[in-house]
Amino acid sequence: MEWKNWKKLLTVMVSLFCFLILGVIIKAYLDGRFESVETLQNYIKGFGIFAPLILILIQALQVIVPVLPGFLGCAVGAVLFGSAGGFWCNYIGICAGSIIAFLLAKKYGVKLVEKMFPKEQYEKYSGWAGKSKSYIAFLFLGMALPLFPDDFFCYFSGLTKMKADKFAAIIVLGKPWCILAYSVAFAAI
Repeated sequence: MEWKNWKKLLTVMVSLFCFLILGVIIKAYLDGRFESVETLQNYIKGFGIFAPLILILIQALQVIVPVLPGFLGCAVGAVLFGSAGGFWCNYIGICAGSIIAFLLAKKYGVKLVEKMFPKEQYEKYSGWAGKSKSYIAFLFLGMALPLFPDDFFCYFSGLTKMKADKFAAIIVLGKPWCILAYSVAFAAI
């Protein structure tokens, strides 16, 4: 089989796997497994040695499909895996999800963002971000702080002229501070 055919087959298989995982997580959400720290914790614990991987996937998906607050997964990670283990699971998942959200917005544009978030929210920032020289500093600071609307700004940043490598650097360097604070605080509970 030629490389081109292998590449197509691999793409189809990875896509099917992603849809399968997404379906499992959506079913868990609809079954009420994400209602509280305890229900999510029990759900993730049920995956045994794969629990850290499931938390990483959930944290990535909660950015891409913003229906859950990110701190819920941070709390579960810290309780299940301690502050260090929870931090790494949450950090990897949230960074991956943030970069994927950015890339989705780059590829699919304003229509995707307007379907996922209120149009007023998009319009509020679109004029300012396009002209602002401080948007990068604003984004970095926001990613470092808790309760910032991260999911929206991951998608929104994909609509700006910002390059993917610059966005990835902002996420990788800015995101750990908030996640670390959540991990330490929730591990102490």
